[in-house]
Amino acid sequence: MTIPVWLTIVLPLASAAILLLAGRRSDRWGHLLGCAAALASFVVGAAQFADMAGRDAEHRLVHETLFSWVPVAGLQVDFGLQLDQLSMCFVLLITGVGSLIHVYSVGYMADDPDRRRFFAYLNLFLAAMLLLVLADNYLGLYVGWEGVGLASYLLIGFWQHKPTAATAAKKAFVVNRVGDMGLAIAMFLMFATFGTVAFSGVFDAAPAASEAVLSVIGLLLLLGACGKSAQVPLQSWLLDAMEGPTPVSALIHAATMVTAGVYLIVRSGPIFDLAPWAQTGVVIVGAVTLLFGAIIGCAKDDIKKALAASTMSQIGYMHLAAGLGPAGYAFAILHLLTHGFFKAGLFLGAGSVMHATNDEVNMRRYGGLRTLLPITYVTFGLGYLAIIGVPPLAGFFSKDAIIEAALGDGGPRGILLGGATLLGAGITAFYMTRVMLMTFFGEKRWAPDVHPHEAPKVMTWPMILLAIGSVASGGLLAIGGTLEHWLEPVVGTHEAHHVMPVWVATTIILATVAVGIAIAYRTYGTQPVPAEAPTGSALAVAARKDLYGDAFNEEVLMRPGARLTRALVVMNDNGIDSAVTGLAALVGRLSYRLRQLQTGFARSYALSILAGAVVAVAALWMVRSW
Repeated sequence: MTIPVWLTIVLPLASAAILLLAGRRSDRWGHLLGCAAALASFVVGAAQFADMAGRDAEHRLVHETLFSWVPVAGLQVDFGLQLDQLSMCFVLLITGVGSLIHVYSVGYMADDPDRRRFFAYLNLFLAAMLLLVLADNYLGLYVGWEGVGLASYLLIGFWQHKPTAATAAKKAFVVNRVGDMGLAIAMFLMFATFGTVAFSGVFDAAPAASEAVLSVIGLLLLLGACGKSAQVPLQSWLLDAMEGPTPVSALIHAATMVTAGVYLIVRSGPIFDLAPWAQTGVVIVGAVTLLFGAIIGCAKDDIKKALAASTMSQIGYMHLAAGLGPAGYAFAILHLLTHGFFKAGLFLGAGSVMHATNDEVNMRRYGGLRTLLPITYVTFGLGYLAIIGVPPLAGFFSKDAIIEAALGDGGPRGILLGGATLLGAGITAFYMTRVMLMTFFGEKRWAPDVHPHEAPKVMTWPMILLAIGSVASGGLLAIGGTLEHWLEPVVGTHEAHHVMPVWVATTIILATVAVGIAIAYRTYGTQPVPAEAPTGSALAVAARKDLYGDAFNEEVLMRPGARLTRALVVMNDNGIDSAVTGLAALVGRLSYRLRQLQTGFARSYALSILAGAVVAVAALWMVRSW
């Protein structure tokens, strides 16, 4: 019997509802229910995967219509779910990595009095993310999209007593609303053009639409993806979001939520394939962001912000691959899956280091932790080797595939994109080696009252399992084109184009990575790390200020918006309000004049009646006389 698709969503959603409604009564067991719900959802997803893998490729799609949702005249939308090869990848990632992070959080949040509420928010996030990837139409996807935004806001600002956390949560919420407007308008345009927002209806009708309309829809979808996936120009919220608890960073800002934009673009592939301008926009955003994030990562001393900048960069790789169309869709998803393992592991490792050093995040106050935190050191180190692309770890297969696909795009564009991805690989090796050296090697630089110690088993076991995924996931998914064949019914096929032998490209990539490692070792491994960051070059200063992303948004978006708002207020006050108040004043003055005729004396009214009668009689006499 086929397991219902909706059960995957309902399990964490029901748990979230119970924990929020039960309140303090669930403090003693709320974390256990939260973990159980996440693990149960993963078990359901794994069973669905086994069932799907046992069927022929053309019979793997599972579609469920739960009820009629929006039966309004020309807009007929059912609340439907679909489980295919693409959504299956996300279900396993969300529930699998999500369950490990839930278990890790039991130890990390052990002393927090609101731990039960934290697990409720984690469950709510899982449910929203699952709805996002399982919906069979853009409206259902949008509900999950907004649910993810809400859960992100609640989790980033979980420690709301900290002004920085409250501000970061608000910033993430506002910036994401900008992107969400793009997705909403894209849906309006889909309905106006195709008469439906269902995936099947839109994709079937897309070939008959004009390229201009499809390009506008594609660019609006890209705007939504930029907001959710922290891509330029809507990237500024991600670094501030590190104010939330570290498990939040691992779940939302490494493995799941920030990948929603990649899912949106790959799922909307039939639109982008017919809209070259929109597809080019995706490539440009990805190329710019992968370098943007990598440069910022080189200058961050906060370990979580360095990893967040890395996330921004790696998601840029995924967007670039998705922008290559059928030539890159599978590679984008491959890197998304491998990234979910090694980046979640890196964030949990950072949380373990913070746990051992009284919540210190400044890497300049670490050093020499490898002997005191051996499990953290090994698991973090495997994640480090995976992200920089050392064979045979996961990143070697996924990132190299994207670089080779970019080079294979051909012509000047292929050279430009290949150069950007190759440069990004070298910078990634530099800043991640910097993180590794400043944290685990060199002299001990922590404060006298800090006594580093390894995390408890409830935290280390999830780190170990994620490290195993960092080692093995790339090979399991890439060798023999396993993932490409799996996704073929959804994203199509494309014959690979190589501008050079694969071994040559691999050699060049590994040489670039080696150069990045060598420069980082020379800078941070052969000399003491100063207590304060040196002034450095103008680029270093700009990188520490996030390449002026906030300043750009303030000048280009916030200030013009504020001026427009003030202009509208003046127009409202001097125009609309003046017209309304002026009319009211006119009526008041007329009323006042008319009120003078009402004296309240009977003799005055009798005289008025007499005068009126005389005038009426005189008028009648004159008419008869004529």
